[in-house]
Amino acid sequence: MQKLVIEGGVPLEGEVFLHGAKNSALPILAAVLLCDGETTLENCARLTDVFAACRILTHLGCRCTIRSHTVTVNVCDLRSDTIPEALMQEMRSSVIFLGAVLGRTGSCHISYPGGCELGPRPIDMHLEALQQMGARFHIHGGELDCTVPDRLHGAKIHLPFPSVGATENVMLAAVLAKGRTVLHNAAREPEICDLASFLRMGGAKISGDGESTIVIDGVEKLHGSTYRIMPDRIAGITYLGAAAITGGTICLRGTDAHPMENVLPMFEQMGCRLYPEPDRMHLLAPRRLHAVPSIQTMPHPGFPTDAQAIFMAMLSVANGVSVIEENIFENRYRHVDALVKMGAKIHVSGRIAVVTGTQTLSGASVSATDLRGGAAMVLAGLAANGKTEIRQISHIDRGYEAIETVLQGVGGRITRVDMGI
Repeated sequence: MQKLVIEGGVPLEGEVFLHGAKNSALPILAAVLLCDGETTLENCARLTDVFAACRILTHLGCRCTIRSHTVTVNVCDLRSDTIPEALMQEMRSSVIFLGAVLGRTGSCHISYPGGCELGPRPIDMHLEALQQMGARFHIHGGELDCTVPDRLHGAKIHLPFPSVGATENVMLAAVLAKGRTVLHNAAREPEICDLASFLRMGGAKISGDGESTIVIDGVEKLHGSTYRIMPDRIAGITYLGAAAITGGTICLRGTDAHPMENVLPMFEQMGCRLYPEPDRMHLLAPRRLHAVPSIQTMPHPGFPTDAQAIFMAMLSVANGVSVIEENIFENRYRHVDALVKMGAKIHVSGRIAVVTGTQTLSGASVSATDLRGGAAMVLAGLAANGKTEIRQISHIDRGYEAIETVLQGVGGRITRVDMGI
């Protein structure tokens, strides 16, 4: 067991090199199952969720090698179509292997996934879409048995909500299916485009990614390739937020402003000055942030739910009152109690959170509730007077590679401490 210990009150200054996107790496690692031969993924962050995905691949019969930020996977004949419950429970997005295993083998046996407790993430949309493509499902005791009596076939599918996971599962199942699949109301996140780009490099025929309708024409097989994972836009937002909440100045290296364009105007409304360049982003924070009237989380290109907790931490020390409306997950305010313990003034009613900025936060002992909530506690600790201790940091390690090392590099007084048994 480990914890993070933070001595706050120091403006951050310096450069941060952005790692590859977790939300791209995981579906792409699942997609590797569909590619014959060797695949090399560059800029793949060393995250616990990435390691969990590699363990699933190894269990299924792939040979995985991880060297620095490069993952090499060799796919020959898979020896299994079953993912044990212990592996499924290691990460919330493990259900993404469903479409890939079905597309590769025509059958799949899994349990329901684990990960952050953000409220219900029903996989009904995944199953209904795959059923239209010829899959059959039997659910018993938390286990899901999936078979395809004949080869998966194309279909016209309309998602009731632009779910990222359902969109990815349909794409993975459709690339080797017979015929054309047309997916309406598809998710439009940049990570969807990254997955499509990877699949196209292996020989898939996909168009329309980044728009609401994606068209996939099935092919007989895919081949391995070398592909570079896109930068992690949510990690980038987090580190920009760390500089903003501390009144600092930061240069984010290895990034692209385009995937973050739905969030950058919020930083500007809060008084930050942004200077984007082709491969980097500079942020200069004001002495005190300004409140923003309203933030509503929405599917892309709206404000991302993954950034909600990060901005709540910043708004807790901003001048004025802000209103946040969470429209994606039912239980994504679990970090509020920790921020309130640190002195934030936040009132929650259902999906609405009203944040009244306060002059200062105070260090406290808190526990990470989920990935982004844990990151919000780190930001609050960086801005707070005194010492903050954050426990249950395994949540944070799912999406941030050595967050303490990154923040130390820009002046943050933060250390990782072993707690013993």
